[in-house]
Amino acid sequence: MHELSIVLGIVKIAEDETKKANASRVESIELEIGTLAGVEFDSLDYVWESAVKDTVLENAEKQINIIIAKGKCVDCDTIFELKNYYDSCPNCQSFFKSILQGKELRVKSLEVE
Repeated sequence: MHELSIVLGIVKIAEDETKKANASRVESIELEIGTLAGVEFDSLDYVWESAVKDTVLENAEKQINIIIAKGKCVDCDTIFELKNYYDSCPNCQSFFKSILQGKELRVKSLEVE
């Protein structure tokens, strides 16, 4: 379960940014996570509470923006939604594509106090 290490990394980012702002705690945190980022959202929610206990994020309101993965076919330029890395183009069935979005895993914003 690598979601625990992900949350611990988020806690580290929040602690560093809170210190920079001379704040004592985080009111809210906004995350952006792509559907191809390899994160299990249920597991993330499961470990969140115990991972943020006694940290600046303990009482923070968490918002997760899920970014739907999209690819662009190299052969026919069709832009399409990806469920998996290996999905083919729905227009020409080509497997050659560039991934436009969906691998994101970032802290978008922190509201500190």
